[in-house]
Amino acid sequence: MKTIKWGIIGCGAVCEVKSGPGFQQAENSGLVAVMRRDAEKAKDFAERHGVPKWYSDAHELINDPEVNAIYIATPPKFHLEYVRLAAPSGKPIYVEKPMGRNYAECLEMIEICESAGVPLFVAYYRQRLPYFLKVKSILDSGVIGTPTSLSLELFKSPKPNDNNPAQNWRVDPDVSGGGYFHDLASHQFDLLEFLFGEIESASGSSNSSLLANPAEDFVSATFKFSSGLVGTGNWNFAVNPDQVKDEMLIQGTKGSIRFGFFNGDIPIIVETDAGQEKYQVPYPPHVQQPLIQSIVDELRDEGKCPSSGRTASRANWVMDQVLGRI
Repeated sequence: MKTIKWGIIGCGAVCEVKSGPGFQQAENSGLVAVMRRDAEKAKDFAERHGVPKWYSDAHELINDPEVNAIYIATPPKFHLEYVRLAAPSGKPIYVEKPMGRNYAECLEMIEICESAGVPLFVAYYRQRLPYFLKVKSILDSGVIGTPTSLSLELFKSPKPNDNNPAQNWRVDPDVSGGGYFHDLASHQFDLLEFLFGEIESASGSSNSSLLANPAEDFVSATFKFSSGLVGTGNWNFAVNPDQVKDEMLIQGTKGSIRFGFFNGDIPIIVETDAGQEKYQVPYPPHVQQPLIQSIVDELRDEGKCPSSGRTASRANWVMDQVLGRI
């Protein structure tokens, strides 16, 4: 492919800044069509972002001859449905994260795309953000020695609509697969495997009684990597605002690294016998653009995208293990 001409299925909030402009600004890439079931919203998005075509029917976008790659940006409930529709077109597919509501859905998407000979990518974009590449380079440098343990804490205070799944699909397990744990921990587990290799086992406990929705509002987990490294995690989505926290701590034989997963303003802090060093590595304006560029490069035989259907399904496998689903 000379130029990757993208069509978006589900041009909602995530496409406004995080991803949509990234398709337009990546080299050898363009955004030529968008689709949303609400025709007025699809038209509005297209007009505001300078996209030449808009549709309210996914079939029309998939069959548009100008579109040669498809981005599925709907809630997780619809990912499998649209992969089934899009794969027979032979066009590469890029799916939002989490990849599916559960590991079984991920496996079906992989099988569909492999049978159709269609490349499948997933939006775990942290693997290409400079902030996390800096973390990886620090680990690879050996400055903190051999990692001996890691722990993460993600505490968030509830939003007003967290008690109303009809208004917030992220807390409706039928649509999202779970709650904020699925939405956010999926990013974390994917990045942890990027940094440390595969997680071979995981277990945990959860509570879904603190908020008036059916999703998990507290999760505690222990997980072990194939290397033998052990990690722990705690997620709480019902804390007071002054208890909000986003921190990852990696302990090593010569020092430690602290960083945040979801806020680029949190500095990367390295502590060793030599003292403390802080690194500020801001996120780019459109956080998915570096990963989008890697997809474009792979489709042009000029590079490799790190986030495939197979690597991305791992996050769902770990979450299902933590919640005792498999």
